[in-house]
Amino acid sequence: MEEAIHVEVADDIPPELEALLHTEPLHGLTDTEVAERTAQFGLNEIPENKTNPLLKFLSYFLGPISYLLEIACILSGVFEDWIDFGILLAVLIINACIGFFEEARAESALDALKNTLALKSRCWRNGKLVEVDSNTLVPGDIIALRLGDIIPADCRLLGVGVTGEISEGTLQIDQSALTGESLPVQKGKGATAYSSAIVKQGQMLAVVTKTGINTYIGRAANLISITTEEGHFQKIINSIGNFLVIITCVSMAVVLFFVRTWAVPEDKNAALGERVKSALLEVLVLTIAAIPVGLPTIMSVTMAVGASQLAKKEVIVKRLTAIEELASVSILCSDKTGTLTLNQLSFDVPYLSNKGNTTDDFHGTGVPYTEQDLLLASFFASEPGAQDAIESAIRKAAQNRVTILKERANQDHHIPGYKVNNFIPFNPTSKYTEATVTDLATGKQFRTIKGAPQVIVRMVGGHDEATAAVNDFARRGLRALGVARTIDDAMTKFEMIGMISLLDPPRPDSAHTIDECHKLGISVKMITGDQQIIGKEVAHRLGMNRTILDASKLMDASLDEEALIDRCEKCDGFAQVIPEHKYKVVELLQKRGYLVGMTGDGVNDAPALKKANVGIAVEGCTDAARSAADIVLLAAGLSTIIDGVKTSRAIFQRMRSYALYRIASTIHFLLFFFISICAYGFSLPPRLIILIAVLNDAATLVISVDNAQISQRPDKWRLGQLITLSFVLGFLLMVISWAHFFIAHYGFGYTQHSYDNYPDEANAGVLQTIMYLQISSCPHFVIFSTRLPGYFYENMPSWIFILAVAGTQVFAMFMSIFGIRALDATAIGWGWGVGVLAISTVMFMLLDIVKVQIIRKWSFDLTVKLYPTKARKAELEARLVKRALLTRVNANIVKARKTYYMVLGVVAWKKALAHSKKGKLYAGNSDSTVAIN
Repeated sequence: MEEAIHVEVADDIPPELEALLHTEPLHGLTDTEVAERTAQFGLNEIPENKTNPLLKFLSYFLGPISYLLEIACILSGVFEDWIDFGILLAVLIINACIGFFEEARAESALDALKNTLALKSRCWRNGKLVEVDSNTLVPGDIIALRLGDIIPADCRLLGVGVTGEISEGTLQIDQSALTGESLPVQKGKGATAYSSAIVKQGQMLAVVTKTGINTYIGRAANLISITTEEGHFQKIINSIGNFLVIITCVSMAVVLFFVRTWAVPEDKNAALGERVKSALLEVLVLTIAAIPVGLPTIMSVTMAVGASQLAKKEVIVKRLTAIEELASVSILCSDKTGTLTLNQLSFDVPYLSNKGNTTDDFHGTGVPYTEQDLLLASFFASEPGAQDAIESAIRKAAQNRVTILKERANQDHHIPGYKVNNFIPFNPTSKYTEATVTDLATGKQFRTIKGAPQVIVRMVGGHDEATAAVNDFARRGLRALGVARTIDDAMTKFEMIGMISLLDPPRPDSAHTIDECHKLGISVKMITGDQQIIGKEVAHRLGMNRTILDASKLMDASLDEEALIDRCEKCDGFAQVIPEHKYKVVELLQKRGYLVGMTGDGVNDAPALKKANVGIAVEGCTDAARSAADIVLLAAGLSTIIDGVKTSRAIFQRMRSYALYRIASTIHFLLFFFISICAYGFSLPPRLIILIAVLNDAATLVISVDNAQISQRPDKWRLGQLITLSFVLGFLLMVISWAHFFIAHYGFGYTQHSYDNYPDEANAGVLQTIMYLQISSCPHFVIFSTRLPGYFYENMPSWIFILAVAGTQVFAMFMSIFGIRALDATAIGWGWGVGVLAISTVMFMLLDIVKVQIIRKWSFDLTVKLYPTKARKAELEARLVKRALLTRVNANIVKARKTYYMVLGVVAWKKALAHSKKGKLYAGNSDSTVAIN
């Protein structure tokens, strides 16, 4: 008979440590030995690394965008422009505060792991059994373990009772939160019990083998502490910021050199100091123009609004940037026990024998026992009040499914119509429980037994059909129990009733969630500490493929890293994993460029949860998992993940549309002002430029509630496409701005002088105000185009968004029409005000056509041509090889399908021909019969 065998995770003990573990069980260590070993190994606790809150706050002043703001702030202070200085400083502080208070990641994972350890332990010291603080335990300590204890350190079971008696029994230990195994495991002498596991049955002495960071749970804590990678979203923001910094610095360097060396015509005779000051003023304008002032704020507000929306769906976001990263997740690694499954044993489809069956005649009377017969007999032989997971599962199933048990007035062990005269509990020798029962209606007595399948089969004299059923259960990872009853008056002859199958079942919504993930382009992989056969069975029930590999496949020394990544990519999951394995799966997939999500609920999941781009702790998780995760689910099951993905993708589209708009605007600003300063000495007052940046970004805040299209595939930033499209749009916006400049300057004769410098000049400041209105409105209207990858009319924006954007430009129009001297705006009249706004509206529609054509023609091949790097070239080459292979495979599939259909056709033709011949033969025989008659 096949049995599912528990595979214990091996834990090597170095020889020098092994020499310290031979402590006399009933004496223990002396105080001197404890002091020496504490000095050598340290306390039995997980060390803490605290971050200084002040340093953490100051870190939000670092980064490319912050550097640009700081440069502009310093220059404003140098020129005593205190209004601009105050605005820029306020923006810096607000962005830092948002980052500190809204995006600060919870750093309590180590505390939570520490809190899972036992606080007190019973330990033999100096020949006495005493209670000590668990953090004082050292390797070689003898500790007493009993029912309900949290194991305080990794230890080896000694097979000795607490008072020194030799014990052949075992401990039943629940280590599901550590290893992911769905069932408690039996451990006897010589086995290792892990820190933070819980003793469910039995008592025994054990010798401490490892403490603190060296324990199984300590290694998980160490993996968490070394995982301090920069988030994906922060990398994207830094890439955008670096791009803007580079083009700004180049522009500033050229302006400084140009003004220092050649100067503009009217400044040829100026002193060097004045020329440098003039150059710095122009640099200030360029810097302010280049800064996406609202980029961090709008991104944070957009994600904060999304987090609020998710909270209403019982999805708590701990790290705001996880929302953006969830939209890009293409692989979701999920723990099995407690995440995809309920983490509780349940009654599954049983094997039922026929009544009257014997060793030689399985058919018997031909009438099978029913599921209620099987569960009622099991209930007779169940121990009332037992905390054992298997006993609890059987009693619960019986009480929910057997009619006479459901109709009882109270839920004690009273069974209507029957009386249990005697009960014999389970013991390791017999391996079954037994009850003697009287049927009150007939007065007849019988015995029922429930236990290990091989024992029950032996008790009925052998039963090949039941054995085959048990082997099938074992191959599928189901736990089996046999049930039989006596059928003679002497109560000595047993008849097989059936075999109970038990499994930790999938959650009701897990299969649907996995199917929805596939529809959204997310591949789901099961990562479990349970046995491989159990993983395969659960995968099958969830509608997944059954390619669940053993974790040893991750440690294959014959394969290089690329081959291991291929293995992770193609399989459906791994079984028998430990925390290091889960961590490595996530790490390998990330190296291939995937954004990886990880769901889990146990201590063993915590390192992988923190390593993943998005760690998701499910309902009922441990404190360690909750603290390491970025997102916490409060509702049972995984269905809320789908809500999270859809919401995050809507948020991603809003952020990408803003980023495209803002980068295009920045490029437009830089190109226009760089050329205008160098060629004409023309610029806008810094106050108007800041007004454009702040006012437009403030209006764009409502993008967080805009309607958005949800992608059916994982979203990507596609920085090459983003930068190229931004540059094209920015260049075209610059051309439109120069058209306005030339028409106003040369066509209408408006001077480029400012009103402040030439207050007596008739048209002073008009050209500046015209250009202010054009530069404010035209790029801002482009956001109606950038909010969609398709044409702007395919998905209408929300009314709030329309009113906010249009409202700021109407304000800018009236300010330009009537003029506001405090803001350096000169009145330009109704003609120019309405005309500029109308032209901006038409221009964004034309630019929308350009955007759609670029997006439709874009490909990775084009990215490599425009932005060639060694990594991109290698990736393209690999894609071309895979593309060619896939083409050959598809061609062969088509050929094979044609051959298959041809064979089917031939077979069908032969059958038809044979049928036709039979018909003719039958017809001929009929004619002969008629003729004879």
